[in-house]
Amino acid sequence: MTAVLSPPAAGDREFDLSGRDFDRVRQLIYQRAGINLQAGKQAMVYSRLSRRLRETGHASFASYLAFLESAGDDTEWQAFVNCLTTNLTSFFREAHHFPLLAEAIARRRGEPMRLWCCAASTGEEPYSLAMTVAETLGAKAQLPIVASDIDTDVLATAERGVYGADAQGLSPERLRAHFLRGTGPNAGSIRVRPELARNVSFRPFNLMSRRWDLGEPFDFVFCRNVMIYFDAPTQRRVLEGIHAAMKPGGLLFVGHSENFSDARTLFALRGKTVYERVGA
Repeated sequence: MTAVLSPPAAGDREFDLSGRDFDRVRQLIYQRAGINLQAGKQAMVYSRLSRRLRETGHASFASYLAFLESAGDDTEWQAFVNCLTTNLTSFFREAHHFPLLAEAIARRRGEPMRLWCCAASTGEEPYSLAMTVAETLGAKAQLPIVASDIDTDVLATAERGVYGADAQGLSPERLRAHFLRGTGPNAGSIRVRPELARNVSFRPFNLMSRRWDLGEPFDFVFCRNVMIYFDAPTQRRVLEGIHAAMKPGGLLFVGHSENFSDARTLFALRGKTVYERVGA
């Protein structure tokens, strides 16, 4: 995780972030991304958005937010969302899920399957899924993995598939099997092997979208540590969308602090933070 320097004290700040400005930020990110930004996050908002003020030439948050709301295209809205999303990930994070996925894939061997990673971030999670598929079904297995994220900056990193050789969560065996080591000026870096990357397709996707044009239903969905940023009504809306995008009996993998026992008509708990899609 990259260390972030603390923002300057309020009296020393380059820009003024008033309470009214902060409330507008909270309202706008909720409307655009469903993120329920808690009170007390002023320092985070200042730290992340002040760079946009400099880059767009605005002298105040009020001026920037007025510009944002009057923007005629989605370019600045996307930059705004990218600034306020949180991306914390690593290879094989919450490792207990991957053996469970491998078992479920093995049981369906020979059947057409699809997998969706809802929050791909910089790519470690979808590539972990691809490694699990290859280790379960063989390197030549073709199981499409759709990897989406609302943040287009992290998706660009994910598509490159280049990481530090000391990336967290990778065993020496997996490094040898699934990555190419950089040489010369690229020493210290690793790249996902093309045969692994070919099964992963990256695309921007907002879980608040009214149209979920994701193709055929999914057998497996990883939506981990996403719902913690949503309030209860937004969680329900997203769960209904995921339910509609899955096959009956499909498995939903969620984060360690997420619990959807109130959505029993949609999903039934089948293991530690693993749910099965129920209903027609």
